[in-house]
Amino acid sequence: MRHTAAITALAGATLAFAGPAHAAPESIAGNWKTDDGNAIVNFYKCGSGMCGKITRFLVAEPEGGERDRKNPDKSKRDRPVKGLTIFWSLTPDGDEWDGKGYSPKEGRYFNAELQKVGNRLKIKGCVAVFCRTAYFTKA
Repeated sequence: MRHTAAITALAGATLAFAGPAHAAPESIAGNWKTDDGNAIVNFYKCGSGMCGKITRFLVAEPEGGERDRKNPDKSKRDRPVKGLTIFWSLTPDGDEWDGKGYSPKEGRYFNAELQKVGNRLKIKGCVAVFCRTAYFTKA
């Protein structure tokens, strides 16, 4: 009986000092309208994480289609933006998804943190110490 009490006390002490359990983040899979309302980004499973690509524009594109004109890599400036993967390597981290992102509008790569908040997707993008937050809505 004394042995059982010692095991129970040890188990209780272990649980008391254990950190809080982190639930996996909510799924972000599906179609999301960008914060400016100009495009739809589809998030999908890729490898062991998630990716997101521009699948549709909600505004008229220029003749010949929108191009990645501001890309810092000159060899990529003629590629179409429609179909372009702009989020990749998104992996769960607590209640959010962390990975990489690219803004063809600004020609900037950034560290990305995404978190589903109701029917919105909070996207925080940081370059060095400068961050911007945008909210996509479920499409």
